[in-house]
Amino acid sequence: MRTTTTILAVGAAALATPATAQAQQSAVQAPLAGHLTVASQMREQHTELAQERLTRKAWRLADKVAHVRGRGFSPRAYRREIRDEQPDRLARRVRTLRRELEDARRDRARRARVARASAASPTLEAIAACESGGNPATNTGNGFYGKYQFTLSTWQSVGGSGNPAAASEAEQNRRAAALYAREGASPWPVCGR
Repeated sequence: MRTTTTILAVGAAALATPATAQAQQSAVQAPLAGHLTVASQMREQHTELAQERLTRKAWRLADKVAHVRGRGFSPRAYRREIRDEQPDRLARRVRTLRRELEDARRDRARRARVARASAASPTLEAIAACESGGNPATNTGNGFYGKYQFTLSTWQSVGGSGNPAAASEAEQNRRAAALYAREGASPWPVCGR
């Protein structure tokens, strides 16, 4: 008899449990005034996590952009600047910073290509050092101008216009390289040896 009573008691408790769970669930769905629901707490926590992640991503990208452009960067100051931004605004900032980083890297690569193309060979640098001390603005008044001491007719023969001393150093390097490729060291009889 005791076994039957125990089984009935356990069965009654099992049937009563769903009603208790329903009462607890309705308490979660209808909170007291001023209290957050579980769903709103989860949304708030998700927003905070997204904000932290995007803030970290934004300052790392901003640091990379500053590094590629050769500028100083303070992570602490940047984090202070963007700490109150909402995740959607931070996501836009991250996209913008990614584009800026691509552009900065592309510009740096282009500048490096231009610098390599306009740099003189060691032979031409030695000739320039001998002719003018390497000064691209040299104009001694003796009919020879610039870093490589071009005559006006020689300068024009390699595509230059105007006074060679007024041209950029990169242009003088290109014109001297063209002259050297065409005639070797003969245009510089003393310094070309």
